[in-house]
Formats: sequence, structure tokens, C-alpha cells
Amino acid sequence: MLDLAVLWKAPDVNPVNRKARSIPGLNPFNVYGRVFFFSWFGFMIAFWSWYAFPPLLYETIAKDLGLSQSDVANSNIVSLTATLLIRLVAGPACDRFGPRYTFAGCLLAGAIPTALAGAVYNVEGLLALRFFVGILGGSFVPCQVWSTGFFDKNVVGTANALTGGFGNAGGGITYFLMPAIFDSLVAERGLTPHVAWRVTFIVPFICIVCTAVAMLICCPDTPTGKWSERHLAVQQNLASHGISGAVVDVPGELTDKATTGTDSPSGSGSANDEKKLGFEAVEPKQVGGFAHEAQIGEQQMLDTARGEVVVKPSFREALPVVLSPQTLVQAGTYFCSFGAELAINSILGAYYVKNFPALKQRGSGNWAAMFGLLNVVFRPLGGVLSDLIYTRAGVWGKKFLIHGVAVLTGVFLIAIGLTNPKDQNTMFGLVAGMAFFLESGNGANFGLVPHVHPHANGIVSGCTGAAGNLGGIVFAIIFRYNHKDYAKVFWIIGVMTIGINLALSWIRPIPKGQIGGR
Repeated sequence: MLDLAVLWKAPDVNPVNRKARSIPGLNPFNVYGRVFFFSWFGFMIAFWSWYAFPPLLYETIAKDLGLSQSDVANSNIVSLTATLLIRLVAGPACDRFGPRYTFAGCLLAGAIPTALAGAVYNVEGLLALRFFVGILGGSFVPCQVWSTGFFDKNVVGTANALTGGFGNAGGGITYFLMPAIFDSLVAERGLTPHVAWRVTFIVPFICIVCTAVAMLICCPDTPTGKWSERHLAVQQNLASHGISGAVVDVPGELTDKATTGTDSPSGSGSANDEKKLGFEAVEPKQVGGFAHEAQIGEQQMLDTARGEVVVKPSFREALPVVLSPQTLVQAGTYFCSFGAELAINSILGAYYVKNFPALKQRGSGNWAAMFGLLNVVFRPLGGVLSDLIYTRAGVWGKKFLIHGVAVLTGVFLIAIGLTNPKDQNTMFGLVAGMAFFLESGNGANFGLVPHVHPHANGIVSGCTGAAGNLGGIVFAIIFRYNHKDYAKVFWIIGVMTIGINLALSWIRPIPKGQIGGR
């Protein structure tokens, strides 16, 4: 039975890595609740600013700058391209510097071009500005890595889906806020549209900076303290539970994780001891020796310590992780789901205006916002289902959930494309159905990511997130060259989604023999 008290009471924690085994999302005074809040809120603010242009772009900004349909499409593609590059860099940066500093860095770097939106007066300036604003989209990677670092395997799917889902809702919120702020500046402050849309971007700039600073002040890197000391804390926790010996690799060598042999005792003098941290047990083995500490077996503690301490990557060591079939599966499925979400989010308002001209800019924007806002419910649902299935079917269950909802997403995309509804109820109903499977698929995807190469979680998260942006670029290009034939592109994306997921469904969810992550 669901215990609602877990939403505010201090959670039980894993005795080795101190990750929470429940989500105190309504308790910002608890460190786990605080990190949970800043994970989703930081990404939501970033997503709002990242997608702040589309609600005003097709009418107000395009008219002011004299943009063609191709110019608008090119600016959408440029924005996604920048985010793709940042996500590829953000993953290894999380593993090296920690997700908190990487997160705040993405926010502050993206805040600068956001504030400079008023300096745009031609198409070239718009393309350059949207490229650098795209830095904000890279904040998704540290959002997920930070969440993964604070929540244990039994709830990490739900935690990642909630932070990602609430954050993705920024793509819907922007369709409400940006036109509302713009209209207020025109109607109540007497600004011309030429000036008003430029002033509008000051609002997200202020929110981004305040959030980044608060994140740095109020939150830690990991549940055990500093990012640079995470391996030390894990070994000390083992020793405090009566487990002695050198079992934790000093972060810095991804390839060390391939070693699964028996570790030599502390002080044995073997060569491997130079790369290991070892502490003698300081007290007899105990059960539940700390307040709010979950009870797990000795072998599970050892597997957690050996397999789930994130290490600093180098290019040579990261390459096998990037090219592993399991990472490619995560990337391929997210290419379809999040890529489709990004591309559709950019054109949905224009699609509604084309089929329902009476809606105009604000009306179509409000309905388009619903697609993004449904992330608040549907993406977390995917994570919750992922965790529930995990208790019965393990990681294979999580994998089949991803592919199952992807195929159903494809069916809805094809239905929208082939029918091209002219009735509002039919259109909005089909889009909502498509959003249910699409967005829950995003949540399910990052429910499995923490299990794949957990010692290189930043790299896997970065590759997966970047693949989502690559999908957004590919689908945005298809939209560009089909001009306003939006329905045709919907069914093309649907066919691609079904085909790619069926092709990837046979690959194992985690590498054979992997320690940790189960």
C-alpha cells in the first residue's frame, strides 16, 4: 500500500552510498528533498528559456525581423544542434567535476545569451543567439545524473522521471508565460511589439541566475559530501559495517571496472593495492547501525561499492562505454522519443494555426502548451511503471516497457499523420494519446539508464540525452523540407520510431557479467 508519509519524512538510505530509498519530494528541509527540488526546478527554468522563442517566433518575431519559413526552421535546428554538443560534453563533465557544478555552469552560461535577446535585429543574429541559448538544453544531463546520485535503484526510475517530467513541463509553461508577458508589456506598459518581445526575455534570465546561485549555496554534490571524496566515503561506510579490504577503485580509470576478480586483503602488498582504497573494519558487522539506514546484505554492499562509484573518464576509457550496445540502445530509443518531442514542440503551435486559423497565436500557443505540460504526469508515470516492473521482471522488464510504449507512440503518430484532423476534439485527443506514450517512454528510458554502466553514469546519460537532441535535429530537418505539410512528417516519425525500436529490442539491457546496477 502506498505510504504518503514518504513524501515528507526522512528516507531510509543505502548504507554504502547513502542514496535514498524513497523520495521526500515535499520536504525541502531534507537534503534529498532539496536536491530533488533543484533538479527538476533548475531544468524546468532552463527548458522554459530554451524554448522561449517558439511561442513568439512564428508571428511576432518573424514579422519584426522579416523572417521566412526557412529562417524560422533553421533557427529551431541551430538551437537543437548546440544542445546536442553541450550534452555530449556535459556527461563527461558530470563524471569529472560532479553534476551540481556542471548543472549550475550550464544555467549561468545559457543565461547570458538569454539576456542578450534584445540585441537581435536580423536573421544572422537570431541564429547565433539561439545557438548559444541552446546551452540551456544541456542542463538535462546533470539534472538526471544528480538525481541518480541521490536515489537508490528501487526508486531511481521514478526520481529521474519526476525530475525530467517536471523539467520538461517548462516546454509547455513557456507557451503560456512568454505570450502572456509579451501581451502584458504591450497592453499595460504601452511598449511596441518591436520592444516588448525583447524585454520579455529578461524574465527568464533573472529566474535562471537566481536558481543557479541557490543551487550552489543550498545543495551538496553527493549524499556523502564532496564529489572528490565520494570513493573515500563509500569505503569508510563499508568499514563501519565490518567489511574490510580494498574494494573501491580510486576514481580515474574506467577500465578498472572490468576487473571482477577477488580483491586482495588490505596490506597484502599486491600491485592492485596502489589503485584501491582499503580500510580495516572498525567494529563488528551490524544490522541497521545508523538511523534511517536500509538493511541490505554484505554481497549487495560489495557490489554497490565495486560497481557504482562514478569514475573520472578519459577519451580512451570512455570510448568502450559510448560504443557498447547497451548505450546505443538507450541512445536509439531516446533519439525517437525525446527527438520527436523536441521537434513537435517547435511546430505544434504552427500546426494548430494551419488547421484551426481561428485560434491565432495565443490560442494555438495555449493548446500547444498542453503537449509540454502533460510531462508533469506522463513522464513520471513512465518512471513509476519502470520501477514497479523492475521489482518483478528486473532490467529486462524495464527494457521491454521502453520498446512497448515506443511502438504505441508510433501508432499514434501515424494516425495523426494519415488523418490530419480538421476537428479540434479529434486533433487534441490524438495528440494527448500520443503524448501519453511518448512522454512516458522518456521517463522509462531514464529509469533504465542508471543500470547501464553505473560507474560511467554521466557518459551514458550524456550520450542518451545527446541522442535525443540528434533526433530533434533530424526530425526538425524533415519538418523544414516538408514546409507546412506537418501531417506527412508525423507519420514519417511514427514509422521511424517503430522500426528503430523493433531493431533494438533484442539487445541485452545491461552488459553480461556487469557488477552493480542490478
